[in-house]
Amino acid sequence: MDCLFCKIIAGEIPGDIVYEDDKVLAFNDINPVAPYHILVVPKKHYESILDVNAEDMDIIAHIHKVINIIANEKAQNGFRIINNCGADGGQEVKHIHFHVLAGKKLPMYEKDAK
Repeated sequence: MDCLFCKIIAGEIPGDIVYEDDKVLAFNDINPVAPYHILVVPKKHYESILDVNAEDMDIIAHIHKVINIIANEKAQNGFRIINNCGADGGQEVKHIHFHVLAGKKLPMYEKDAK
């Protein structure tokens, strides 16, 4: 498989790991947009939320449990969780992942975005 995140999970490409368990890996984004910009990814490959079947949906709850752990360590003043899905949603890596942004006041989205 030619998936960047699968290669990081497999240890083929180095990642700045901040959390790992048997189901997920969390690492610092290489192009951060906030002082803390951590990606949380399931170890099992799913392209997006649309590929997570009903039997596997517990992985999404587990990801949010991990985000809770990370946020309690890094984001005392608040944080943002982002999950981009598909090309029009801004997804660049075709492996479901959640961005956790913290460490500064984050701007609101443009009101006139279309």
